Parts: sequence; structure tokens; C-alpha cells
Amino acid sequence: MTKVKKLNVAIIFGGRSGEHEVSLVSATSVIKNLDKQKYNIIQIGITKGGEWLVGNDVLKFLKTGQGRNFKQEALSPDAIKNKLVGKKIDVVFPVLHGTYGEDGVIQGLLELTNVPYVGSGILGSAMAMDKITQKTLCGVQNILMPDWIWLTKKEWQWTKKSKLVFKKWLAGTEERLGYPMFVKPSNMGSSVGISKVNDRQELIQGVELAIKYDRRILIEQAIEAAMEIEIAVLGNDKPEVSMAGQVVTSNEFYDYNAKYVDGKSDVKIPAELPAEVIQDLKNIALQAFSLMDCSGLARVDFLVNQRGKDWNIYLSELNTMPGFTSISMYPKLWEASGLSYQKLLNILIKLALEKYREKNKLATSFKVKTDWYKN
Repeated sequence: MTKVKKLNVAIIFGGRSGEHEVSLVSATSVIKNLDKQKYNIIQIGITKGGEWLVGNDVLKFLKTGQGRNFKQEALSPDAIKNKLVGKKIDVVFPVLHGTYGEDGVIQGLLELTNVPYVGSGILGSAMAMDKITQKTLCGVQNILMPDWIWLTKKEWQWTKKSKLVFKKWLAGTEERLGYPMFVKPSNMGSSVGISKVNDRQELIQGVELAIKYDRRILIEQAIEAAMEIEIAVLGNDKPEVSMAGQVVTSNEFYDYNAKYVDGKSDVKIPAELPAEVIQDLKNIALQAFSLMDCSGLARVDFLVNQRGKDWNIYLSELNTMPGFTSISMYPKLWEASGLSYQKLLNILIKLALEKYREKNKLATSFKVKTDWYKN
């Protein structure tokens, strides 16, 4: 019997992001559940300061400050493949959430190195990460979303310089969206920097918080009596969807504490909704996944409410690298749909290699008729 060669899988985690700690917990679960009979695991950690670390103790060090048996140096694209790791990387699993990881930055670096990687490419990652861009594109395709406006940090600062202009802006925002509202950084996940605001003072405070994390700010209408519904998507050109799950949050909204810290939030899988509503949710999830040019995986979040006999479905957002912690909805939804965590990881790696092979079939040069460029 021929022994199957193990794949060298590099797990990248940590990062310069407000979701650094979430990434560490996600990476812990991924490393624990990867089939050690199929894969050699290479740990690559990125500190909050941007240092890259490689070795078996990196995850432990970033979580606890203990254990430092690893290399540490700045990385070039060639170093990722050769110098730093010292062995061939067959596929990268970037378990990075938020900025500099989920937003197309690490994907661009991996494209330059021509290394296969799990998840969406540069375009899909960047568009889905930026809430303003995501909502603009989905709006063009007539996907229903809560009403919203946006502004830049500079616009906010300029507006505040004039009391008259500032009052006018506040009144206009209140008239259009009404209270309560959500104020969010355009590029951030795990509810970091997000506020639910119920009056003018809270609105001002919410924007001041959000601009600490991003230069573009989204202000969004809150949907009355909404159920938070999530669907997991898996695949490349022919993606599949999981059953729908409902998040029952322990706080006023599904903030960072409710997601990861207090352990009091609950989930209902499957969500208790009519079959036709579930099907509509699945169709919209696939539409958004395709529209954002996503691949590999995504979690699509919805707000659903009922008025009389009518159900309203609002797309909240699409996440291209959702949480992979033991309590995260993405693996939970697939487990409830009949796919174990370990099998899910196997499929994601398979999809990454499939996408890589298809990409490398594309022409990257053009044969010119004359050597005009040498003149």
C-alpha cells in the first residue's frame, strides 16, 4: 500500500487587528481538529506589532507569553516559502480575522508567492470586508438591507467645526434612520468598535468610537424585533449552503462580549422559520457569495422580522473568514448539517488547491508581434 504524502499546511494567525485574540482562539480550534495523519502543521503567528513568528510554540506564546522556541524576523514573499519556514508550504490557512488578514492584504501577499490558500481572493476579501462597499454592491442588485449612510473621519471632523452644520447633520441622520441606530467601522469584524445608539449623545459617542478603528464609518438603521439568522456557505464556483441558525444574544445586540466572553448567548439550529423563508435566505446567501466573488467559505448574516403575515429578510453582512472557535456559528452550522469540523477543514483545503490549479491555468503573458518594448 502506497503511503500518502502529508501536506504541509501553514496556519497563519494573530495579526494587526482588533480581532487578534479571536484569531488565536480560532487557530487553536483549527490546529486541534486538522487530521494529523494528512497534514504537517506549520504555525505562523503575527504579533500585534506586525512581527512574524514561526515554530511549534508560537500559538502558545501569543496566547500566554510562554514558550519561545521559534524564529523571528521580517518576511519577504520568498521567505514565507523558503527562508523562514525551511520547508515547502503546500497550502496556507489564514485564520486571520479583520484588518490585514480578512481584507485582501494577506491574500495579495500569498498571490505574489503563488501559494494556495484557503478562502476568498483579493477582490472578494476586500469587498466583503468593507461594509460600505459590500452594501453598495448588494444594493445595486436589489438585495434588501437596513437603510444606512456613511461618512469619513475627515468629514466628521469638518462637520463638527460648525455648530450649525453639525446640528443639521445630526437632525438629518435622525430623520432618515431614526433611533435606535448602529454605528460601525466600515472595516472591522467581531462587533469591535460597534455601538447601538438610542439618542443624539450616544450617536456622537458611537462615531467617536468607530473612527478609532477605521477612517470610514457606517451608520445603519436598527431593524425592529429582528431575529439574527446566519447561514454558512462552502464551495468555489458551485457553493453549497448549510441550514439556517438563529443567534439568541445575551446582550442588547450580538457584541464582542456576547460572542466570545460571557458564554451566555445561545443558538437555535435549525432556525424556527417557515420553509419558504429559509429557502429565500439560502438563495440570497448564494447570491451575495457570488456577487462578492467569494470562494472557499463565508458566513452570511441576516436580520429577519415578521409584520403580520409577511416576513422581511434584510442582509446584514457577509464574512469571508468567519470565526472558527469551538463556539463559532460557521462550524456549528455545518456540523448540524452533517459535516464534522475535521471534514469541513479537509474540504476547505481541497477547495483551496482546486482554486489554485484553476488560477494557474490562466495565461499570464502575451506574445507580442514585435519587440517594441526593447527600443
